[in-house]
Amino acid sequence: MDPQPAFAPPGSKTELEEGDAFTPKFGADGLIPALAICAATREPLMLAYMNAESLRRTLEIGEAVYWSRSRGEFWHKGASSGHVQRIVEIRTDCDQDALVLMVDQVGAGACHTGRASCFYRRITPTSNTSGFTLESTGSGKSFDPTEVYGHRANDA
Repeated sequence: MDPQPAFAPPGSKTELEEGDAFTPKFGADGLIPALAICAATREPLMLAYMNAESLRRTLEIGEAVYWSRSRGEFWHKGASSGHVQRIVEIRTDCDQDALVLMVDQVGAGACHTGRASCFYRRITPTSNTSGFTLESTGSGKSFDPTEVYGHRANDA
């Protein structure tokens, strides 16, 4: 496997915004945010990060491969759980510094907490001191994370 991804460096603002060359802009940490969305329902599933190599691997195999910031390693989503994310489409924003992955989520869910989505709570106004609270979207757990991930169930 070639360790150097074949991404040209980002061009001018006009080239980024209007051109047809894919030249992703990775942050100072070498990462780009990637929001996975269910292709069928358009519901957000999870937000993760990719470096150039994980993006290249994703494009090669057609399944989401992220960079785990907490573990400092590549993370082929679903490699151990079976809950893979098959790529349907990848979009980039206007200045190519963020990605949206439209995926077919295989298996019971995307979230390490046992839910279909990591976005299972909404922020709502309240009269408490902070002025806001979290409210469940109603989607409960779809699998037992301890059975699927074992001791790593609490790793984000």
